[in-house]
Amino acid sequence: MEKTAQAGEAFLDIKDLVVEYHTDDAVIHAVNGVNLKLAKGETLGLVGETGAGKTSIARSILRILPDPPAKIMKGEIWFNGENILKLPEKKVRSIRGDKISMIFQDPMTALNPIETVGSQISEAIRLHNSISRADANKQAVQMLETVGIPGKRFTNYPLEFSGGMKQRVVIAMALACKPELLLADEPTTALDVTIQAQVLEMMRDLQKDFGASVILITHDLGIVAEMCEKVAIIYAGEVVEYGTAEDIFDHRAHPYTEGLFGSIPTIHTKTKRLNPIRGMMPDPANLPSCCRFAGRCPYTTDECTSSYPEMVECKSQPHTVRCVRARVKEGGSQ
Repeated sequence: MEKTAQAGEAFLDIKDLVVEYHTDDAVIHAVNGVNLKLAKGETLGLVGETGAGKTSIARSILRILPDPPAKIMKGEIWFNGENILKLPEKKVRSIRGDKISMIFQDPMTALNPIETVGSQISEAIRLHNSISRADANKQAVQMLETVGIPGKRFTNYPLEFSGGMKQRVVIAMALACKPELLLADEPTTALDVTIQAQVLEMMRDLQKDFGASVILITHDLGIVAEMCEKVAIIYAGEVVEYGTAEDIFDHRAHPYTEGLFGSIPTIHTKTKRLNPIRGMMPDPANLPSCCRFAGRCPYTTDECTSSYPEMVECKSQPHTVRCVRARVKEGGSQ
């Protein structure tokens, strides 16, 4: 009997996930003890700079990390009551693209240039359903029309589509089997603002229609505000702040989160220069044993550079933050 999660329950539970990339020269510590939960029908935003480990987290869920050099060193990923990391590859293939799908960042590389877009969507449908090619093609046409592409373009090739249309095709392919979990890796990065708004609206509508949960990877805090119920701020391969979108936006506690918000220009104030976060992320091959953000933080103390901060409760449940300063603010002992 297939295991399912009820509404409101954490049907995706990532526990202490550690991912490393082993090269001839170094070991890259990409994901370092990440813990995340996602409820049925919920949207979780993963926010952070390039190289923070967001995509590695998503690819770990699908078990599509490049091996070599990537290795999942530790952790559990529970989906509908099963630990994906312990399942045989055949079972994972049956889940991948069916129960869990991914919208990849670049539609140019996600689509096969020598296959028609319709045949690529149809192939995904036939792989997970015992139906004829004709029936799969009909479903593929319906999916194209669902994402706003005329069904007559079934026989077109990717090169015949604009960037926004390619992204719609990738979304149609990801949703073809009505997945329970959708992993969206910066799905609007290459799109202009008009097409971006259309794609986001379409994703919201399709999420409601299919009842899917979503993990949305993005740099854009505006998209997070519009799309997400929960937010996890990722820095140097770890979660540094986690809570509801409302809590993160109204009561942000980690200096890195403050820096992300502070670097956004506003229409209410006149500024000649943007206010970026100073410095760079630490070398993932040589991470410090203390706070990973200490070298860039304007509030750094001796404790920050001599000890490693654990996640502590801040403001309200389930808002947690990895910062000594936040712990002291909340009345904890030093």
